[in-house]
Amino acid sequence: MKVNKLSQILLLAIFFSGCSARPAPDADSSVPANASTDLIEVYYFHFTVRCVTCLNLEEKTKEFIEELYPGQVKAGLITFKSLNLDDEATKPLVKRLGVPGQSLLIVKGDKKIDLTTEGFLYAMVKPEKFKEIINENIDRLLTE
Repeated sequence: MKVNKLSQILLLAIFFSGCSARPAPDADSSVPANASTDLIEVYYFHFTVRCVTCLNLEEKTKEFIEELYPGQVKAGLITFKSLNLDDEATKPLVKRLGVPGQSLLIVKGDKKIDLTTEGFLYAMVKPEKFKEIINENIDRLLTE
């Protein structure tokens, strides 16, 4: 019985590590200095094949941004974009932002905040904590 439970735990660990695994970033992962400094862009980069956790991360991120910042979203000052890494049209932005793989990024001008790890950790199991993390990071960018 112990072997069966151990096998189940290992399979779950492999599944979740594969879901959010990202290769090392390129050496030049900075955002260009000429990017707009007023606009806050939230990007969720994903692949075509997605697990339940990946889908939930996208859904919760979009939901929380719209809930926390309805005025700024309506005015176009804060945007959310879900982009497929397998889509050729996405490649220039991926290169410009230095996206290493599946990623959740908040970008304002030359500042880039990576919330990928926090998103995969909390969006599904502790959504309120994930909401707080999004709120703290966007609020910080709004005051800068």
